[in-house]
Amino acid sequence: MLAQEQAVIRRGPGIRKGVEAAFGLGGETEGTLVLTDRRLVYVHGDEKEESVRIGGFSAKRLFFSDVESLSSMPLDSESVEIPISKIVKAVGHHGEAIAPKLEVSWTDGGGATRATEFVQQISGASRRKNLNDWAKVIEKLRAKQLKITPLPPAPGAETLDGRILGILGDMQEKGLLTVENEVEERYKVDLDPDDVEAACERLVAAGLVLKPVPRYEDVYYRKASPLGADDLSA
Repeated sequence: MLAQEQAVIRRGPGIRKGVEAAFGLGGETEGTLVLTDRRLVYVHGDEKEESVRIGGFSAKRLFFSDVESLSSMPLDSESVEIPISKIVKAVGHHGEAIAPKLEVSWTDGGGATRATEFVQQISGASRRKNLNDWAKVIEKLRAKQLKITPLPPAPGAETLDGRILGILGDMQEKGLLTVENEVEERYKVDLDPDDVEAACERLVAAGLVLKPVPRYEDVYYRKASPLGADDLSA
């Protein structure tokens, strides 16, 4: 997995939902967008809901499919897999009045050209990259001009380090408390916060996890990307 963006809206022909479906019109769906060295995958299935606060008095509901590894993608009939080799064009858009989005056109198995767009919902001044930045990387992948750096060997899945790396497999930044809570919930264990921090630091030292500059004295971790300088992590 090279990159992942959660709570992405997909728009395009053939997508139907709610009232639009009742009247036979194209609609939109919401899921997770994943980029690998061979394909772009819009994952829609087994969705989770998360509420994100906007300002001091309102919140926005976001929907996404949880993807921690390529073998765990919950694909349903609304999901789309686009081989990099079949992509005709990838264009990114971003502006003051335009949410970051990625437009993709590709040829299907029958040779017909299809097109869709993916719109980012999670934004903020602290983000390093947005969905529009994916276009340049996809074009490099198409032209086989992108250098992908293999990551160091991962620790055993039965170790605390391995479990934390699995939790960070969705490539989202997470604080220590979030990491601890997710490991405890998944593996039904009770962890010492100091042990969790020590394991995270070992993963950082091994080059498997990145530790961004702390924001407001909070420490966050995210899984390292094989893209190196072209890292698309937010």
